[in-house]
Amino acid sequence: MGWQKFQDDYNQPIERWQKGPRNLISDVPGVSVGHHTVKSYRTGVTVIQPTTDNVFLQKVPAAMHVINGFGKSTGLMQIEELGTLETPIVLTNTLAVGTAYQALVKQMLIDNPEIGRSTGTVNPVIMECNDGQINDIRALTITEEHVNQAFFACGESFAEGAVGAGTGMCCYGLKGGIGSASRRWTIDHQTFTLGALVLSNFGSLSDLVINHQPIGKALIQAIEEKRAEEKGSIITVLATDLPLDSRQLKRLAKRTSVGITRTGSFIGNGSGEVTLAFSTANRVAHFEETSWSTRKILSEKRMDECFQLTVSVVEEAVLSSLIHAESTQDLAGKTIYSLKDAYELLKKRG
Repeated sequence: MGWQKFQDDYNQPIERWQKGPRNLISDVPGVSVGHHTVKSYRTGVTVIQPTTDNVFLQKVPAAMHVINGFGKSTGLMQIEELGTLETPIVLTNTLAVGTAYQALVKQMLIDNPEIGRSTGTVNPVIMECNDGQINDIRALTITEEHVNQAFFACGESFAEGAVGAGTGMCCYGLKGGIGSASRRWTIDHQTFTLGALVLSNFGSLSDLVINHQPIGKALIQAIEEKRAEEKGSIITVLATDLPLDSRQLKRLAKRTSVGITRTGSFIGNGSGEVTLAFSTANRVAHFEETSWSTRKILSEKRMDECFQLTVSVVEEAVLSSLIHAESTQDLAGKTIYSLKDAYELLKKRG
């Protein structure tokens, strides 16, 4: 099978579902993504804007789920307690979390003069993976200006693979990074979208499964690699315009682990697996004008289909991060193969 055929065939959705027009998380109306890549150090920043307007003033329902807690994210505790997201989401490397936090806070203060004056503070959400195999993470390269540049780059179309926060990430011993996918489906004559974006930095090549085939076992021989210890992390962000409350979003977030494990991971001891899910429906006003609120949410009887969609879209997002990445070298000069290059080696060796 040629590489193009391989790309076309992977993780095709069930017939009653369709991929979004871009097959990206930004197919959810209002969601945008921007990258800034620091090429000289092979690291970077990715920003996810959940809405086109001021998300601090009109928050979105949200939930988080920690599958394995080997991570250093910020802002998740308040989301767990209050069930809302009030800032954009910034993805970067582990030792740049503090810098990204400061940059996001400053952006929120510019946009919201009420913060710290006539109202409380703000809950910045920064999520991370350790790209220290490829990036010289001790150099602390990321600056606040890099974060600002990622904000400026936000749009509905964006690159995948070794870009932004994904520049220095490895996935299943191959080059990983940013991956995204989306699904559309209809409920009572209304069309809704579910999208996922992952920052993939986990797994051992021998465990990799694509389209239910254990291709990793063959690839590990093709690139003459030894079985490596399962370590790393994956950050998953789910977005939808389906009216769900934070409890229902939490249920979706839990199912992302199934999509991840379908690609072969068993979620190792040293792997940070964290999911954040939000809905752009049922906005929550920061300055509430009444004592009551009424929200429309999906019936629990329809949640099974949402769970299936979640598994499908996360599985494809992980594979997409591999499909779009390019081979590079790590700090020790070792080649980190892209899935494409490893696949071509496998073909040559029969």
